[in-house]
Amino acid sequence: MNDESPDLQTSSAPDEARVQPDAGSEPAAVKKKRSKVSAKAATAAIEARIGHKFADAELLATAFTHVSALKSSRKRGDSYQRLEFLGDHVLGLVVSDMLYRAFPSANEGELSKRLADLVRKESCADVAKSLGLIDDIKLGAVGAGAGARLRKSVLGDICEAVIGAIFLDGGYTAAAQFVERNWVERMRKPRRPLRDPKTVLQEWAQGKGLPTPVYREVERTGPHHDPQFRVAVDLPGLESAEGVGGSKRAAEKVAASVMIEREGVESVGGGNNDG
Repeated sequence: MNDESPDLQTSSAPDEARVQPDAGSEPAAVKKKRSKVSAKAATAAIEARIGHKFADAELLATAFTHVSALKSSRKRGDSYQRLEFLGDHVLGLVVSDMLYRAFPSANEGELSKRLADLVRKESCADVAKSLGLIDDIKLGAVGAGAGARLRKSVLGDICEAVIGAIFLDGGYTAAAQFVERNWVERMRKPRRPLRDPKTVLQEWAQGKGLPTPVYREVERTGPHHDPQFRVAVDLPGLESAEGVGGSKRAAEKVAASVMIEREGVESVGGGNNDG
């Protein structure tokens, strides 16, 4: 467009002609510059949320890149998958260290149960969600609905990939700081019971000199392919407790949990080993 500008300037409408080359060339340059500024701002926003400024911004970009976003000529290694592998093991090491120091009286079995709960994909997805990372995931050409489902399904993977990226960029200390910030409260208050509530109730009953709890089906409702069971648990001298679930076993666990809570049985999480 710049080559044509002299002719345009000598036309019968010089003011209008001077605007035309700008309309053709300037927006492209401005758009490119604006895109770079926007990308830097987006990166800075993510860094602020995760609490780590990257020396190598490519690591952060890779941690959010799903394999569907790669061009056919690129390697799958340019997606988050390798970083996820690394982050998974870094997370396990950091959380193991946290548990070892936080629960000095817990035995190996108790620590293993806590570790499994804290590093499972659902826990990682919760962390990613709390940091608002879901919209930062780079996907390929997928529909809006499919994209939303895919983002949710890989949230836990993305979280582990971010941990791997932080580890490579800032070392173990930086990765450990990220994990500790986002896992310490989860460690103190496990989301899931660490022991089967039926086992806890049975051990408590035996300690009280009571027989083994008896579970009975009270009602079954719903269609054959999606039933709902209502189950009651009975112990001599105690009021029955009921639970509902999609299977008899699930309903029995709920019923046991109800009785445990009502009778003030010690935490299902094995509080005696917490130290």
